[in-house]
Order: sequence, then structure tokens, then C-alpha cells
Amino acid sequence: MLHLIKTPFNEFKKFINRGNVIDMAVGLVMATYFGAIAKSLINDVIMPPVGMLLGGVDFSALKIVIQESQGNVEEVAIHYGAFINTILTFLMISFAIFIAVRLYNKMQESLLNIEDTAPEKKPIPTKQELLLTEIRDLLKK
Repeated sequence: MLHLIKTPFNEFKKFINRGNVIDMAVGLVMATYFGAIAKSLINDVIMPPVGMLLGGVDFSALKIVIQESQGNVEEVAIHYGAFINTILTFLMISFAIFIAVRLYNKMQESLLNIEDTAPEKKPIPTKQELLLTEIRDLLKK
């Protein structure tokens, strides 16, 4: 019975200890908070001036009311302003990720170029190789 519990646990432990899983988890957390920052930037910093330039329009308040609220029934509306904000958030996040990946790729290329231009070091021969070389040279004479 213990074997049935121990084997999946060992497999799970092996899976979790892979570097990829931990990198992915860190990336997911970072992306979540990056998304929250980008959303706040759009909603709280960018959209108010854009709305003001467009005549005082608050995009988050833009909606098409299908049915007015009546008594206990809430209003039914299509909130297309929130949709516009979501699209802008997506575009900004996508652009920021594009820039980050582009910078990362350029950095990787420059590091590879530095490694390629570095002079190759000759390996230090072992004592056995030195003796064999000396014997070869003596035989040539």
C-alpha cells in the first residue's frame, strides 16, 4: 500500500525539481502582476487623458443599455468601454513583452558573439601525451 503512495510522490518530486517547472511558475506569477500593473497604467494613467482629449469620455463607463433597471432587477447592458480597456491592456502587455524578448535576444546574440571571438585556449597536454610526443619526435630523427 505504501508503494502506491510513494511511487507517484517520487515522480511528482522529480517533476517539480525540474528547472522548467519552477521557471514556468515564476514566469506565471510575474506575468500576473505585470498584467495588473499594465491594467492600472491603462485605466488610471492613460485612459483619463485620452478620454479628456475625446471630449470627457470615460471609456470604462461606455455601455449600451439593453434594459433599464426595474425594481430588484439590475440593468442589462453591454459594457463596450471595459472591452476597449481590455484590448488596450492586451496590446500594451504584448508590446512590452515583445520589447523584453527583443532585448533578451539581442543580449544573447551579443554574448554569443563575445564567446565566438574569444581566443581558443589550447588544452594542456597530459604527461602521457608529452612523453608520446617526445618519443614520436625521437623516432623521426
